[in-house]
Amino acid sequence: MLAGIADCCYVQSGAGVLGRLGVLGRSRLHPTNGMNLRDYQQQAIRDIREAFRTGSRTALLQLPTGGGKTVIFSEVTRLANQRGHAVLILVHRRELIDQASDKLSRIGVDHGIICSGYKPKPSKVQVASVQTLARRLKLQPFKPRLIIIDEAHHAVPGNTYGKVLNYWPDALWLGVTATPCRLDGRGMGQMFQTLIRGPSVQDLTARGHLSTARFFAPPITADLSKLHSRAGDFIQSEASEALNRSTITGDVITHYQRHADGLPAVAFCCDTKHAEDVAASFRSAGITAQTLLGSTKACHRSALVQDFAHGKLQVLVTVDVVSEGFDCPAVACAILLRPTKSEALYLQQVGRVLRPSVNKSHAVVLDHVRNISRHGFPDDERDWTLNDREKRGSKGGPPAPAVRMCPDCFAAFKPAPVCPECGHEFQADRTIAQADGELVELQRRNKRRQVGKARTLDQLLAVAKERGYKPGWAYRLHAARRHN
Repeated sequence: MLAGIADCCYVQSGAGVLGRLGVLGRSRLHPTNGMNLRDYQQQAIRDIREAFRTGSRTALLQLPTGGGKTVIFSEVTRLANQRGHAVLILVHRRELIDQASDKLSRIGVDHGIICSGYKPKPSKVQVASVQTLARRLKLQPFKPRLIIIDEAHHAVPGNTYGKVLNYWPDALWLGVTATPCRLDGRGMGQMFQTLIRGPSVQDLTARGHLSTARFFAPPITADLSKLHSRAGDFIQSEASEALNRSTITGDVITHYQRHADGLPAVAFCCDTKHAEDVAASFRSAGITAQTLLGSTKACHRSALVQDFAHGKLQVLVTVDVVSEGFDCPAVACAILLRPTKSEALYLQQVGRVLRPSVNKSHAVVLDHVRNISRHGFPDDERDWTLNDREKRGSKGGPPAPAVRMCPDCFAAFKPAPVCPECGHEFQADRTIAQADGELVELQRRNKRRQVGKARTLDQLLAVAKERGYKPGWAYRLHAARRHN
């Protein structure tokens, strides 16, 4: 219906004005029942309202994982329903159904669920599995005025989403996603007219809404250079064969014990056999681990997540199930064992560990497949757009992220003549090598100018405190400068 939209516009959340007409009307935002909205969430709703008021029929909200997309679209649903409009919420995983239903219940929105295993309930608000609804379209008695699409980067004109959306051609669409991009480089402008951007990962982290993270990357002992691609990503059966070896899995366990011992962790694997073998290896090492796969029965899946959330299970090993819709703030470590060319998949996986929790001082990412080198750090600034874009490293596309390794302290950072950790100075013609068996901490340093401007010891100590460095970093760097 709306595929091929040419006229797209862009809204930065924070710059909109309060709408006075449209499906959301003038209703007040709901402040009770544990659903107090943060300022940027309220602003996002105002920007959504403004997009519809000014003529857009389709809008896409981008907000990082952990920013509260479900909270926002639940409040949008309440506002629309309060004005008598029917609302349909489309999701593609059972976990997302339960999350949306829980948030709606907490703000008093009566709703039904359309999904296998759930009893139908007449209501002007429905949360639906897109797969189930596609099979039951002709059985639906209601006509939604607003359709909300969770994880909207999955929606394309020709797939199941397109079939469902085109069934109600007069409805407004609101998509929500952390990653408005597709593996093939096609833009979301095929489906949406207006992009509304929320705050960045950097901003949410600075506000305390996301956890800081430490990144580590072991040397690659598997040969990934010969992996072939299919549909734009690595063939995972080939990746599994390269990575599913006892020596590699042994290193994975060693690195987990060294840098995240005891922390709740999610390991992302290539396929089912890889996941099962990795889980078995963790158990052999005395670490409680279970697989959570697409084939895992719903009742067992819920029990596993509960055990994990309450500390009875240390490691969940999965293929794709936990990449999206897994809301467990206690998870503190992501173990990346699946190489991917998909920036969206990488960001979704790492985003699982960035939600803050009471007993979590920081998150840990153990990248065994060089996804950080392919896609950069999750808090890198990204110029999200609805337009088509070239892949990283291709002609006209964004350059591949650059990471430099320090031979002295094994830190990795954006290219700079001086290591921000230990003060090591690089020679222009020196080749940087990484020793086998050593784990290299990757620490993003966009503000290296700040180090250059900090000339006195007190200034360097202030920088160290701000970045969470040990004071020894400042003393070493100050001493190195004095001897030059």
